[in-house]
Amino acid sequence: MTNSARSITAPLFLETIMSLRAGNEVLLSGVVYTARDAAHKRMYDLIAAGGRDGLPFEFEGAAVYYAGPSPTPPGRIIGAIGPTTSGRMDAYSPLLIKNGLRVMIGKGIRGREVMEAIAEYKGIYFAALGGAAALMARAVKSAELIAFEDLGAEAVRRLCVEDMPLVVAADCYGGCVYGP
Repeated sequence: MTNSARSITAPLFLETIMSLRAGNEVLLSGVVYTARDAAHKRMYDLIAAGGRDGLPFEFEGAAVYYAGPSPTPPGRIIGAIGPTTSGRMDAYSPLLIKNGLRVMIGKGIRGREVMEAIAEYKGIYFAALGGAAALMARAVKSAELIAFEDLGAEAVRRLCVEDMPLVVAADCYGGCVYGP
């Protein structure tokens, strides 16, 4: 991160989302939820079955980090927690975005339908530092398992983070650091 990285705080609402552009560097603080493939499928299935009852957290303003931590070493808050390839969530993301999930954190390119949903519903996709799971763990100040415990590392956790280094990979205007 450069000295020009902007500090932002989750939850993130429309004003902040619309102020960011692809390529901007940010330091994210606040609450972030972890959710990977299996958790996304469960949330998708809950919504597809007719509603948002049973979702593990309120989507509005929430930031979801596509990550599952490694086991927590003694004396640490959390194990290494690097980003998962975001394309693995693409089958579920458009419906989740349509239902209020606007802020996603992962690594790699997103599919066309996800990019269209991000633009249509005014969302944002941040890229985290792949290969730097130990560095990302340093940003975590507390971690609490809140849902889907049976999924192990893929369970949903509520993290409080401070200065998590991210780059805006896709903005709500259709801009993308990975190209058109």
